[in-house]
Amino acid sequence: MKKNELPPCPVATLLVLVGTKWKVLIIRDLLTGTKRFKELQRSVGCSQKVLTDNLRELENNGLVSRKVYAEVPPRVEYSMTKLGATLEPVLNAMAKWGTEYKKHKV
Repeated sequence: MKKNELPPCPVATLLVLVGTKWKVLIIRDLLTGTKRFKELQRSVGCSQKVLTDNLRELENNGLVSRKVYAEVPPRVEYSMTKLGATLEPVLNAMAKWGTEYKKHKV
């Protein structure tokens, strides 16, 4: 996504880039280290198409990197970029809030 296509509000920008359930779960998993496609699919629990589409968007936005190894069968690994890794405190804050919410929810 180009900078001129992003909304002026920084919160809206964050939501445009990572605002789906699947993207947040992908980022959660990749923040712990490099993963292969099937590892992500099992952990996130979405279809192959949904995972592929979301990984492609995250990669196009510079948050995730994709490395293809010239092997048979082909091996592809995904990891967070330096920019993507800066989302860690955001996800940590979300996790903390979710934990607190569950404690107070009747």
